Amino acid sequence: MLKYLTPNAYYENLAIIDPAQLVTLGIEGLIFDLDNTITTWNNLEVEKDTLEWFTRLHQAGIKACILSNNSMPRIKPVADMLGIYFVEKAKKPFLSGYKRALAVMGTNTQNTIMIGDQLFTDIWGAKRLGMKGILVKPISLEREFMGTRFNRFWERRIMKAVHKRIPKEL
Repeated sequence: MLKYLTPNAYYENLAIIDPAQLVTLGIEGLIFDLDNTITTWNNLEVEKDTLEWFTRLHQAGIKACILSNNSMPRIKPVADMLGIYFVEKAKKPFLSGYKRALAVMGTNTQNTIMIGDQLFTDIWGAKRLGMKGILVKPISLEREFMGTRFNRFWERRIMKAVHKRIPKEL
């Protein structure tokens, strides 16, 4: 079970991830969680440094897609602002949403990475599908959906074992 919950890398935030390095690794697409990965929970505003990072991502030629369990009114404004695709009502960690995101971008499990802030949804689903997953530190834990709080309770209990297994490089 730990192999499906262990990300391929861990970063404090998106800004640390270098799009140019991803290109050298053959990455053509990134799938993103929305809440606490791109922006804070239930927030339509995106921080300036995140907007600038997505500009670098576009310049590198990497496609991007938000994969969220939320509905269109929550996701579309952010996706439009960033100029990226989105898949709503993904039902993560079920695999159908991940497959829809790959299809929308025209990428595959070998050249796409999932980036998210939760082990039990973002990373678990990606790894079960055979995709790499990058875990980022949540932007803020002040306000979150109740189901996410439940997941975080269990994440804290296994995080020490998971951190030991995270590779040093992607």
